[in-house]
Amino acid sequence: MKKDIDIICAGEILIDFIGMQDDVSIKETTSYSRYLGGSPTNVAVNTSRLGLNPRIVCAVGNDGLGDFMLSKLGAYHLDTQSVGVRESQPTSVILVSKTTGTPDFVAYREADKEIYEEQLSQELLERSKVFHTTCFALSKKPAQTSIMAAAKRAKELGLKLSIDVNFSERIWPEREEAIEVIKSYCSYNPLVKISEDDMFRLFEVHKSHEEIFDFFHSNGVDLVCLTLGAAGVKIARRNAKILEFPALKIEFIADATGAGDAFWSGFLFGYLSGFDDKEAAQTALKMAALKLQYLGSIPEDVDVLAKIS
Repeated sequence: MKKDIDIICAGEILIDFIGMQDDVSIKETTSYSRYLGGSPTNVAVNTSRLGLNPRIVCAVGNDGLGDFMLSKLGAYHLDTQSVGVRESQPTSVILVSKTTGTPDFVAYREADKEIYEEQLSQELLERSKVFHTTCFALSKKPAQTSIMAAAKRAKELGLKLSIDVNFSERIWPEREEAIEVIKSYCSYNPLVKISEDDMFRLFEVHKSHEEIFDFFHSNGVDLVCLTLGAAGVKIARRNAKILEFPALKIEFIADATGAGDAFWSGFLFGYLSGFDDKEAAQTALKMAALKLQYLGSIPEDVDVLAKIS
């Protein structure tokens, strides 16, 4: 079967209500602006704008916010036939503080977790090259059950798996369960994207970078990307020298929300383009730097591929 889908992005689609006050907590935020969000959704949008053909697998409510999401996906020329519209659950939303660092957030989750196995058909998997998801998506059932079953089939079909381990105890309070599910997904040798904040929240201690890499390598992962914010990124391949790259300097940071997703979109674009790790990392850092200059998504009139070329 023809591999005409580059990336399946399976997981959360959310309305990001991003605060309009700079560098304050949710408690102190008084007004918000509305944006399409959710980590896999951001990756789908970004990779589409880079010229790839992603497929978003997610769920929204049958309400005004769900209609807004579908219209935004259409504006980005994303195929919506794998988007479930749920009658009994409203669209999920998340309130996010506006910051240049790690945002504060409060999530109200309903429809996003209602991903069913029929949305991840055998035909869809056979047509695809990469299967991507997140910890957020795996934190609740039925999405967890559906995505893990599809990940197993994807591995068997020869797809490359990917995961953003965007763990938060607010989203997944059952930490021991989370670690076991992460280990199970890692047994399929996915490309792994993590941040220092993710790892502190997951392990509840500040582990060294070597300890973090060892955890993933010992559970079956060849390649791990550890993002370090303003310090850049480290890339660790099993039994190879760790590569380190600085972040790009930019004059103004509008908002950090979605920067990690932009980074990973650039990396997956590089992977699918046949880049080596250095080229993929540099492309990823350019994408992150571009996103940091805007509040919400990168504006539709920006030629993303031209900006990072």
